[in-house]
Amino acid sequence: MYKKKIKEILIGTNNKGKLREIRDLIPKRVKVLSLKNISANHPKETSKTFIGNSYLKAKYYSKLMNKICLADDSGLEIDLLNKAPGIYSARWSGKNKNFNLAIKKIFKKIQDKDLNWKKRKIKARFKCALTIYGPGLKTISVIGKIEGTISNKKLGNKGFGYDPIFIPKGKKITFGQMEPKVKHRIDHRQKAFKQIRKFF
Repeated sequence: MYKKKIKEILIGTNNKGKLREIRDLIPKRVKVLSLKNISANHPKETSKTFIGNSYLKAKYYSKLMNKICLADDSGLEIDLLNKAPGIYSARWSGKNKNFNLAIKKIFKKIQDKDLNWKKRKIKARFKCALTIYGPGLKTISVIGKIEGTISNKKLGNKGFGYDPIFIPKGKKITFGQMEPKVKHRIDHRQKAFKQIRKFF
């Protein structure tokens, strides 16, 4: 176990939305480094699990920069679609990371499964795996999740990714309609981070 508190950490993501959310979770006294000025290939996400892919990314960027790295792998699971898009959530948005296309794809696949889906609650969840990997550190991996349902249309322009179609359990609005500070108190990334906060 890592006995000293982490004072500097590299965030292993090129996703601006994820970077912003993770940076907001980390205590202000910790120096946060990003991949912004690094031209490096991205590691291949070959694992079949969120934890596995977060580990691959954290290890890759840690060794590349010789820094302690925190990497995330997260996605949306929809029960009606056999938990798709799951670990392929980002890939459904294509090379240009167009989540409008990804959301249209989700609606089409749900429609193909159930013509009356708009009148039903389509169960789903967001999952987030976080891994910390680095020199002099025992690797730490955790996962957080939040249950909810799929909105029958895209709502809100806050957040990123699939936020406009996910309604968290107990709420009546999507993540896309929520103020970021409200979302960050309850979402999957915050639930995962709570488990590793003690290392900072």
